[in-house]
Amino acid sequence: MRMSSALSARSLTAVGLGVAALGFGTVAPATAAPAHVQAGYVAKSAESDSSRAFFEAVLKSVAEKRAANPGLAAVTVTYDASAAPQFSEQIARSTQIWNSAVSNVKLQEGSNADFTYREGNDPRGSYASTDGHGNGYIFLDYQQNQEYDSTRVTAHETGHVLGLPDHYEGPCSELMSGGGPGPSCTNAQPDANERAKVEQLWANGFAAAMDKALHKSNH
Repeated sequence: MRMSSALSARSLTAVGLGVAALGFGTVAPATAAPAHVQAGYVAKSAESDSSRAFFEAVLKSVAEKRAANPGLAAVTVTYDASAAPQFSEQIARSTQIWNSAVSNVKLQEGSNADFTYREGNDPRGSYASTDGHGNGYIFLDYQQNQEYDSTRVTAHETGHVLGLPDHYEGPCSELMSGGGPGPSCTNAQPDANERAKVEQLWANGFAAAMDKALHKSNH
């Protein structure tokens, strides 16, 4: 990933379902963009449609499971990391970071996953993606994870699972500033505001969000 030049030179590219593509790395030209929604490491902030779309895909999966098991007290988001074996340590660390940072939602590895991790080479770098049909995954790019702190990249992308948008203008202390501060930034911890936002999303706002996700799943 060539973050420093990409962040200043490239803007968001609209793709797929009419929502913006975001990534922790470079973004391919519009002609090469896939027909799915991404959220990750490119110079753009705000509550983007793409970040919300990925979050809603994960939320929909969680909501369907809660509907089948209404007695569940805690909100658990399950992931499958079997397709990203080279990043098993970073994924485990990212899970530990988030589970220590927030209490209203927990990440857990297991079957029947709400989202998956994948690895490989992609000129766009790492990103969180949904195909618009409720299938969410985090893609971890080899080159980018060599240039940038790999645990920060993984924790950042996992932040999208929990509902956080990118904020590249932020300082290194903000996890969701992603590649904005440059490769020298190795902070993999969410700051107080990011933790509070996740707690809010999965507490006060979860019931309404779950109803919305269930409504979508029936249409």
